[in-house]
Amino acid sequence: MKKNTLLGLGIIACMAVTAQDFDKNIATARSTYSSGNLQDSRFAMEQILADLDMAIGKEILKLLPTKAGALPMIETEDNVSGTGSYVGLYVNRHYGADTKRASIEIMNNSPIINSLTAILSMPILGGMMRDENQKIVKIQGYKSILNKQVNTETGKTDYELQIPMNNTLLTLNMDDTSEGDITAVANGIQLAKIVQIAQ
Repeated sequence: MKKNTLLGLGIIACMAVTAQDFDKNIATARSTYSSGNLQDSRFAMEQILADLDMAIGKEILKLLPTKAGALPMIETEDNVSGTGSYVGLYVNRHYGADTKRASIEIMNNSPIINSLTAILSMPILGGMMRDENQKIVKIQGYKSILNKQVNTETGKTDYELQIPMNNTLLTLNMDDTSEGDITAVANGIQLAKIVQIAQ
């Protein structure tokens, strides 16, 4: 009970500090803009955007599954960051047990999203670039690219699934799995809610 109370107080303190930083950055942006110091005003606004990305990332983490198939999440490895610039929001969660691992990575304004979208929207281009280890699949209505990697030494097959959703890219990696397992995990992710929050 005491631990839960301390944890709750810690979360409230973090939220208060974040809100104070946000309010401080808004005040700084306004005052520096009013005084004509555009460089400092811009920096303060970038800090505001980074704070927003962090808050959005924390909300997205709540939507991610606690298991990837049978693999439990590794909560200590959860990662959220926000740069407030061209590549803003970044969320990463890892799953694992022994030597088998999985991860979900979400990034908005990803530099590779345009390339993936081009491959998915132009069948001729997609046909020229694909091989037997790559295929296009649909996950919850989103065209996605599924990449397969077979380790010739161990005989294990790893998969990577890239799901571009507007300006947000979700990448799911799973070690030693099957196409059915990775697509089942992907279909269990709340993609529509993630897209709504990430925009």
